[in-house]
Parts: sequence; C-alpha cells; structure tokens
Amino acid sequence: MRYLLLAVLTGTVFSVSSVHAANVDLESRIAAERIAVGTCAACHGWKGRSIAPKFPVLAGQRANYLLSQLRAFKAQTRGDPDALGYMWGMAAPLDASTMAALADYYSRQTALAGVREDPALLARGAQIYQQGDSAEGIPPCAACHGMGAAGTDMYPRLAGQHIEYLMKQLRSFQTNLRDVAIMHGVAQGLNEHDMRAVAAYLQGLGP
Repeated sequence: MRYLLLAVLTGTVFSVSSVHAANVDLESRIAAERIAVGTCAACHGWKGRSIAPKFPVLAGQRANYLLSQLRAFKAQTRGDPDALGYMWGMAAPLDASTMAALADYYSRQTALAGVREDPALLARGAQIYQQGDSAEGIPPCAACHGMGAAGTDMYPRLAGQHIEYLMKQLRSFQTNLRDVAIMHGVAQGLNEHDMRAVAAYLQGLGP
C-alpha cells in the first residue's frame, strides 16, 4: 500500500503530456539531432552515451521523463548544482517542440551497460535495489524504477548510469538540493557504502 501511494502521489506531481516519435515532425527531428551532436554531445557524449562520470547517460532514457527534466531546467525549478551551472542556461532558449524532439531523439538511442565492480558490492546493491532494507527503512528502488531499472515516463532509467553521477544525485536528494520528497525520504536511509553499492549495481545493468 505504501508504494502504491507513493506511485499515485508522484504520478500526480510528475506526469507530463505524452511524447511519441509520431508527434515529432521531420524538421524538428533534424534540428534536435543537430543540437544533440553539435552541443549536447560535448557533455553527454555521442548519441547520449556519456563517457564523463560527471554527466549523465541519456541514451535510452524515456522521452516523457527527459521532457519533464528539460521543462524543469527551463523553468529553473530543478536546483542541483549542475542544473544551475549548466542546464538552466542550456535549456533557456529551447522551445516546446525542440525539447520534445530532443527527448524523442535520446529515447531512441541504444543504451549500454557500464563497468561492473566488486561482486560483494554488487550483491549488496542488488539487494537494496530489488528488495530494499526494512531494518534501515529503505524501500526497494525497483518499486518505481522497475526490476531492470529501465525507468518509466515518471521515473528515470538508471541502468547503465555512471556511479559518480548516481551518487551525486542521491546526495542532492539527501540535502534537498533536488527537492523531490520521495527521493529525499529514500536517500536519507542510505549511508555512503550502500549508496555506492546501489550505484555500482545500476552502472553494470544493460539495456
């Protein structure tokens, strides 16, 4: 019941209008690809496959989720340091059709698995992700992000994401730099070791 309530609440907060390939015209697709290759790739890598741990992998991310984040950057309502330092400015000139086309572009790119770390660390990460830790008050991440961490329209894809980026976001949730009530509650229960374990497990997941 608790996780159903969380899903209902977050669905209310984060739902956005649908973005599908069929809704993006050819001209917008071409323009978005030009921006992705000429501008976004400097940080997020070729076709959204970032090789810099500071910047997230965008390849294979759900279009609706990406669109919601671009809207938040443009509205300056996502307040973590990299949002202020990079994405507020990058999103400012983007209109609605360009944001939808960029979201669609990255959602159609193939995601890859990252490097797998120490097996013991991965086992702890898998346990937390799939089952949670009731003794520490940590719910299973899979309840929202899915067993394969492929994400949904409301929740981001985490599979194949960089450890460093995931840990940075978890710390931002802990301190409310990213003001997302559910993630603040989840992150509060994670110590540094468990945070890294979950991040390491997720980095090694494939498409």
